[in-house]
Amino acid sequence: VQLQACGGGSVQAGGSLRLACAASGGTISDDTMGWFRQTPGKLREFVAAIRWNGDSTDYADSVKGRFTISRDNAKNIVFLQMTSLKAEDTATYYCAAGRTPWGSNFYGDYLAYNHWGQGTLVTVSS
Repeated sequence: VQLQACGGGSVQAGGSLRLACAASGGTISDDTMGWFRQTPGKLREFVAAIRWNGDSTDYADSVKGRFTISRDNAKNIVFLQMTSLKAEDTATYYCAAGRTPWGSNFYGDYLAYNHWGQGTLVTVSS
């Protein structure tokens, strides 16, 4: 399966963006989906994850209450709604798909995912 992330851009602090991750060449309906972000010189950081059926989600503490992950399995797409953006949210955002069982709590680790999108840059100016 190929993942294509889009929706990044430049926004002022306090603003909002919605990222989308569209899958092709296969279905992601059985996959845990995650969003990670990375800045130059730093490790890829977990942002959010959603269970295959959408009934469970989890977030990094730094984005809780501001970001919302959702999915539409019928359309093979996952979203990350980002609000109240801060300068420290500036990063390249990656979506990922994997079959790690939700109950393992491994979904916060990038090793849990075997398909990655190409990344979309989010820049937040203060």
